Amino acid sequence: MKLYLDTSTPETILKLDDKEYRENFDRDLAEKLLKFIHDKLAENHKTFQDITEITFMSGPGSFTGLRIGASIINALASELNIPLFDHHGEKHKIILPDYGRGANISKPRK
Repeated sequence: MKLYLDTSTPETILKLDDKEYRENFDRDLAEKLLKFIHDKLAENHKTFQDITEITFMSGPGSFTGLRIGASIINALASELNIPLFDHHGEKHKIILPDYGRGANISKPRK
């Protein structure tokens, strides 16, 4: 089963083969994303071990969303020993998010 994940916008998109699921986690993405993937796999009578490859929308997009999504798919691909691709179809050992611009770091108050 092929897994596609896009966490670049507030609406998370998960595709399992030809089935698509959308969810808005607001500020709970880090807490709920892995369970969301697990639950959708279970709905399809599958487990993590049934995933044969992962594609990730690596950006540009939300800093936090991309960071969380990349962390989860990198861990899954590594643990399951399966191929990992970015949304351009390029294969990677790990995916680094593309934020689309430099970090906006504010100056310290003191």
